[in-house]
Amino acid sequence: MNRYLLPLSVAGTIVGGAVLLKDYVGGGACPSKATIPGKTVIVTGANTGIGKQTALELARRGGNVIMACRDMEKCEAAAKDIRGETLNHRVNARHLDLSSLRSVREFAKKIIQEEERVDVLVNNAAVMRCPHWTTEDGFEMQFGVNHLGHFLLTNLLLDKLKASAPSRIINLSSLAHIAGHIDFDDLNWEKKAYNTKAAYCQSKLATVLFTKELSRRLQGTGVTVNALHPGVARTELGRHTAMHSSTFSSFTLSPVFWLLVRSPQLAAQPSTYLAVAEELEGVSGKYFSGFSEKSPAPEAEDEEVARRLWAESARLVGLDTPQGLPPPK
Repeated sequence: MNRYLLPLSVAGTIVGGAVLLKDYVGGGACPSKATIPGKTVIVTGANTGIGKQTALELARRGGNVIMACRDMEKCEAAAKDIRGETLNHRVNARHLDLSSLRSVREFAKKIIQEEERVDVLVNNAAVMRCPHWTTEDGFEMQFGVNHLGHFLLTNLLLDKLKASAPSRIINLSSLAHIAGHIDFDDLNWEKKAYNTKAAYCQSKLATVLFTKELSRRLQGTGVTVNALHPGVARTELGRHTAMHSSTFSSFTLSPVFWLLVRSPQLAAQPSTYLAVAEELEGVSGKYFSGFSEKSPAPEAEDEEVARRLWAESARLVGLDTPQGLPPPK
């Protein structure tokens, strides 16, 4: 029996170390203890995963939290959970479907009419590596939700954010943006064979480019915007990945995945940090990985690409048209 003790001990040490590393490499709890009483925060995709935990953290700090979600049943349940856990009753669910420009406009209109201020906008919602689906308006789903939906939402709320300055916008991107490329000749994957991974990477690169150009446009307004890679976390975002493609792959890969990735609670700490940290007041146009500022991919810092993407995005969502409607398909 003794001959098995050493191998078992080594295996236990490796597993234990992996469990610790998954939560603490890249940072643990948010280093800022700042509170935000009286401030209004919007978190998209807040019914589950990182979004829900971000909403929870900001509710704990006294914020008036608006959880913007597509599935209202799940969103209401999540809001109820957060109210119960934090005893903050200023946590509300609102309908927002980022795959519908109509829904984005309706949500923004209600916020403008009903809320006195918007201090923090956390653009968290995303879809990842889904099949070749299209949005209500005919855009490739990942580009449409991850970039265009948030692009329109943010622009529609800019006046409210400026009036509430100093205010902050946090755009959740991904380390995957480094493998992305903006194909202006085929943003919607209508000409080339669809590659779900490449489409996801393009959408997350677009998020960083949007952040850079928006920061340039917001200079002097008191509104800051930063992009964030929160770390790889155990969330529903990976539902379309290979790990869930079969019962076998899910059974065999899930334990390994669990050991290597962070919990949603800890993955939400960087979003919380960017939303509340006093030392980040005035910091804008940056890309963060966890709590640290990092250099993004070279294409993400190309000002010409950023300006061109802004112009094309504005055209696609109808931001600059008199009627405020996208061009016909």
